[in-house]
Amino acid sequence: MRGVSVRILVLLLALAAPQPSRGFDSANMDTSINPCADFYQYAVGGWEKRTTIPAEYGKYGVDQEVEGRTFAIVKSILEGAAADRSAPKGSERQKVGDFFAAGMDEAGIEGEGARPLEPFLLRIGAIQDRKALAVEIAFLQEIGGSAAFQVEVGPDDRNSALNILQLSQQGLGLPDRDYYLKQDAQSQTLRGEYLAHLTRMFSLLGDPVPTATRNAQTVMRLETRLARASMTRTETDDPVATYHKMSRMMLAKHAPGFAWDAYFRALGLEGAGPLLVRQPTFFKELGRMAQGVPLPEWKTYLRWHLLRVTAGYLSFPFEREAFAFNGTILEGTPSLPPRWKRVLAETDAALGEALGKLYVERAFSPQAKQKALEMVANLRAALRARLQRLEWMGEATKTSALAKLDAMHLKIGYPDVWRDYGALQVSRTGYLRNVLAARRFEFQRGLAKVGKPVDRAEWSITPITNNAFYEPTRNELVFPAGILQPPFFDPAADDALNYGNIGATIGHEMTHGFDDVGRQYDAQGNLRDWWTAADEKAFTERAALLVKQFDAFEPIPGMHINGTLTLGENLADLGGLSVAYDAFERSRQGKPAAIPQDGFTPEQRFFLSYAETWRFKHREETLRARLLTDEHAPPKYRVLGPLANLPEFAAAFACKPGDAMVRPAGDRPNNW
Repeated sequence: MRGVSVRILVLLLALAAPQPSRGFDSANMDTSINPCADFYQYAVGGWEKRTTIPAEYGKYGVDQEVEGRTFAIVKSILEGAAADRSAPKGSERQKVGDFFAAGMDEAGIEGEGARPLEPFLLRIGAIQDRKALAVEIAFLQEIGGSAAFQVEVGPDDRNSALNILQLSQQGLGLPDRDYYLKQDAQSQTLRGEYLAHLTRMFSLLGDPVPTATRNAQTVMRLETRLARASMTRTETDDPVATYHKMSRMMLAKHAPGFAWDAYFRALGLEGAGPLLVRQPTFFKELGRMAQGVPLPEWKTYLRWHLLRVTAGYLSFPFEREAFAFNGTILEGTPSLPPRWKRVLAETDAALGEALGKLYVERAFSPQAKQKALEMVANLRAALRARLQRLEWMGEATKTSALAKLDAMHLKIGYPDVWRDYGALQVSRTGYLRNVLAARRFEFQRGLAKVGKPVDRAEWSITPITNNAFYEPTRNELVFPAGILQPPFFDPAADDALNYGNIGATIGHEMTHGFDDVGRQYDAQGNLRDWWTAADEKAFTERAALLVKQFDAFEPIPGMHINGTLTLGENLADLGGLSVAYDAFERSRQGKPAAIPQDGFTPEQRFFLSYAETWRFKHREETLRARLLTDEHAPPKYRVLGPLANLPEFAAAFACKPGDAMVRPAGDRPNNW
């Protein structure tokens, strides 16, 4: 904070805004429900009954409430920066302010219509051979698309100290391969909607309706071929099955037909070494398509993928049509979020650390960071103790597991070294131009890492993000400032609430290092088999119980949760809760006995706080899409599933065998 006037403004905003609850809010409960019958409804049923999903959301709950508070602060920052014409040219404040101002210039954007796309459409129209096709695919990837396939740079799974170029299946306009291939009535109807959407989008570009209709069918035909060649989501979760290291010569032999030399030359990687090809079968088919599909059809496909990644930054007819399909038809969301929210999110995507620095100065205290660090230390100790007393894990594997836990790196709040955006030029006009410049800046920043050591201090998530994750190739936990706020986390709240909420989340991410995927990486983040065959068998047998439990859940009649797809997250939910509860118990050692608050014991408040984490409502379309594509179970079942496996929960609420929230002992997974 730079002056008294700013401090007063922030204080007034804080006093005027609704104050978030600390941990759980008893007003959200429905105490007419037996907690041993349905703890989710008991804990948040009152909130669910009185809450209507706002029109701009496909789902609504605690995440959106937290996001709303963060966005209110960030909106104030951006509007102030946009109005400040005295910010030095090239400064972070100038860039975030001008980026936001350009995005909010609705009149200028409407006046341009589709003209910003003209240079790119001319490039596509000029393609005369397969080399030019490969070059244009590279260009579209550089400006944020995933035409034909996806390219990125990251740690080599088997040599995590070095960055390597990675090629993965992509090139689809629908969210997943199954949307193209399933033959049920719902999927067939959705494909019809997609064809109609493609036709309307081509019409907006000026194609006559008959031509637009033919173009839509061409896109569907090419994307369906790519979908047939793609691995399923469950298959892509296997890090061994998706690790294929090749030289460029090997790739060219494996997938002839695609002009790989021209492609890598366009990326500026003529001399690049080996690369990872995640799905070789997909690229073999891509090679056949590059050779056999007529160039006019490829041009149509590329026109669509250009439009697909730019429509949200063009005039309203394009943005409206893109949202009508992707937001309303796919997700069931009735209306676009306000423009300021859309531009704010894009500013974060383009200049996340510049914006994050301004946010942290205003909204994330050193005290909050210190409290989070203390909790992580306690949770790490709790997980260490659980690993040490595991009966099913052998000593050799246990020693390696403990070494991995000790080596787990932690990132809290924000980077120690902020990203340099000096080379990125941002102006107050030309929203799409700014968006594409930022994407090219980030893409080139990534390509510059190829073959170089991994910077383990670098962040891959922005500080305002309300999320957290574990990265196996870096063996690191990342908790940005955006999630470290009420009700998830509050330095002023008591331990029952903090450990039940953010503590369970921290434990969740820690145990990802030992789940069905994370356990395949060692302490240095290398993909290596460090388990004995007996330990792997014991782990898999226990995990199978969790697959069976979640396969039985049926959120929509006829649609079950995919217990295999969601296994990693379900393991982490159960393990994270177990670790957090142990850490909570450790936090109480040497302290006076806690007394009930609000009529609940500390143990009960721990579990109520956890349930508050998953307070959500979904539109049916959104839920259907999540069940097909999301590796997370729907929030309600992230409460019902793990708690039914915990004796500590049953004891806290005096639940008995036979109650719905108490699974038979023989059916309970006990990995951690």
